[in-house]
Amino acid sequence: MSDTNNQQAPEQQKQPQFEILRIYAKDCSLETPNSPAMFSTQWKPKINIEFDAKPNHVSEDQFEVDMRVTVTCTNDDKTAFICEVHQAGLFLLRNLGPDAAEYLLSATAPNILFPYAREHISSMIARTSFPVLNLRPINFEALYRARKLEQAQKEQKAAAEKPQA
Repeated sequence: MSDTNNQQAPEQQKQPQFEILRIYAKDCSLETPNSPAMFSTQWKPKINIEFDAKPNHVSEDQFEVDMRVTVTCTNDDKTAFICEVHQAGLFLLRNLGPDAAEYLLSATAPNILFPYAREHISSMIARTSFPVLNLRPINFEALYRARKLEQAQKEQKAAAEKPQA
């Protein structure tokens, strides 16, 4: 039986691996700079959402992806609240080519992290007594593909405009 395990171990070690090692909140903040005056105005909020996800190489086969989501709410041109969450994850990537690793870190990992960030934001805002805010899901895979397509088009355009020698 030990001979079979020894034969399978090298085979398994060559298999591509993507694994979630840990998901954690790296930083959470909430500001309500115009409270309590904001509670006595008619509620016509304007919501602005910004987000990005940055992969960071931690060790040989471990990467951290830090997703920042910032929600800014204004009402009558005054800031009601600013909520920012840095939701992070530690991921194991083994035996993957650069394209597959980039896709997993730029599309798959943010899709995994966003629901956690969304929950933190919703929970913090609920504690302010402002109306509940539920962020819509974001398809980071579609955003990744669109970004790659745009990048390829820019490269093609630059190559076409380059003077021929």
